[in-house]
Amino acid sequence: MFDIGYTELLVIAIVALVVIGPKDLPRVMRTVGGWVGRARGMARHFRSGIDTMMREAELEEMEKKWREENARILAEHPFAEPLADPAALAAPAELPAPDDPAEPEPEDVTPPPAGGGPLP
Repeated sequence: MFDIGYTELLVIAIVALVVIGPKDLPRVMRTVGGWVGRARGMARHFRSGIDTMMREAELEEMEKKWREENARILAEHPFAEPLADPAALAAPAELPAPDDPAEPEPEDVTPPPAGGGPLP
């Protein structure tokens, strides 16, 4: 963002050491670190707010397109006539009872020969 290289940081550190002095330098660095942390937090909060607004705008645009497409489809294919007896849909269909619930027995089933001969 600021495009500061290592040489510039070294010059800034030497100037800070000469101007502030070695005694007060840790306290100043802690204060500057706090300011930088707060600035980064505010930037992160601002960026998340912008991202949220963009997402909401995209959702509104998608909902508008969906409503337009839905209206077009409904105009092309109007609803069918309602059923004469809506209670018929609510009642479950009754299936007729089977004639013979038992399964038929299989006819004489013989196992294949063990020798691998031809099958009948």
